[in-house]
Amino acid sequence: MSFGNHEIMSNPRADRVRDIARLSNARERSKRGEFLAEGPQAVREALRRHHELEAAGKTGVVHTVYATSVGIERLEELADPNNIDLVRQVTPEVLAAMADTVTPQGMVAVCRMDVSSLEDMVARAPRLVAVLCRVQDPGNAGTIVRAADAAGADAMVITAGSVDIFNPKAVRSTAGSLFHMPVVTGASTEDVVAALKAAGVQILAADGYGSFDLDELQEESVRRRTLASGAAPSIDAVETQDGSGSQGDSETQGSVVVLEDPTAWLFGNEAQGLNDEELALADARVAVPLYGIAESLNVGTAATVCLYASARAQRRSNR
Repeated sequence: MSFGNHEIMSNPRADRVRDIARLSNARERSKRGEFLAEGPQAVREALRRHHELEAAGKTGVVHTVYATSVGIERLEELADPNNIDLVRQVTPEVLAAMADTVTPQGMVAVCRMDVSSLEDMVARAPRLVAVLCRVQDPGNAGTIVRAADAAGADAMVITAGSVDIFNPKAVRSTAGSLFHMPVVTGASTEDVVAALKAAGVQILAADGYGSFDLDELQEESVRRRTLASGAAPSIDAVETQDGSGSQGDSETQGSVVVLEDPTAWLFGNEAQGLNDEELALADARVAVPLYGIAESLNVGTAATVCLYASARAQRRSNR
């Protein structure tokens, strides 16, 4: 039996199978510049990005997709004539030996690491960037990549000391978003901030003890848009958090932090948050207000709230 021009791979102890399985190791990924993308969503997005790059005359990201008969039936793109040369059919036993997970959902793709340089990222004039500073958990890192993608961010930066974003668990957590935007890896936080500031991007630190309140900054953004439109601002648009209706310190804060402006958010380590050196690099420290009893937010949740606040303000200002 065969699929495309290849025989079905059936030996889980074959050298090629072992070679692919070694991509679960960080050192092997780094040496080869390749990683594993498991499951239909990740494989679908990898193939889409592959063809985008090839259409632009660049090298694609997919080396080979290994899939079971069930996987091929599950994802129609695998039987597409444009993809058939990229696909090898394997038995479930072979796929299990290749993949990082116990249940790889019928397919795994060997992909090229398509990373951007810091210089290239800045040259694209980004308006919204998520910067991970010493984030260690692959699930959190993947969640932030997915949130940044959903919020329409222009790039992701994974600084030195953070988890490998090409870790199989991190890749799974991105749900394909890793293939949707430029990703910079390995740069120091200092270099990232310096490059972004030189490009006119403000740097905001997500900090639970920050002196700027994210809700107030969003209200100020609405107030500026209302005033710019020539309409009278509503009470809600000018009301401060204490409900006094006076602008006071809020106006002073708004003159420093403008959510509509090009922005890079710094997100820190799960246990320690951003350290003093990282906080000192930011133009302002912004806290997500907590209304309940919880002491803090998970970094992935906080990142989602912050990125969407900026995205909403920027989209409104462009209307």
